[in-house]
Amino acid sequence: MSTIKRLNTTERMSKSVIHNGTVYLCGQVGGREGNVTEQTQEALRRVEALLNEAGSDKNHILQTIVWLSDINDFAEMNQVWDSWITPGTAPARACGEAKLASPELKVELIVTAALID
Repeated sequence: MSTIKRLNTTERMSKSVIHNGTVYLCGQVGGREGNVTEQTQEALRRVEALLNEAGSDKNHILQTIVWLSDINDFAEMNQVWDSWITPGTAPARACGEAKLASPELKVELIVTAALID
């Protein structure tokens, strides 16, 4: 039987779950203030911190799902993403528009990554 490790767990959720060499992060947002650029930058900082804590990094991301509260922010969010991702390591990615948990939120990232060997 394989082990499941949960990090930063509450009654509702874990911020990270590790299973079979894969790290699953809960949705990461960039706070409730600022424009989509600022919120995306903060969400990516949070992603990096959780990946590092779990034993991974942004170069080991397998998949990212991006939710935008307004799809018209797609190009602005992509400017931040494109400058953050290491060339040659882009994960599989999807992006869509969704009503997020709070009206102030502009972006949410859902990330799955491999552990570093």
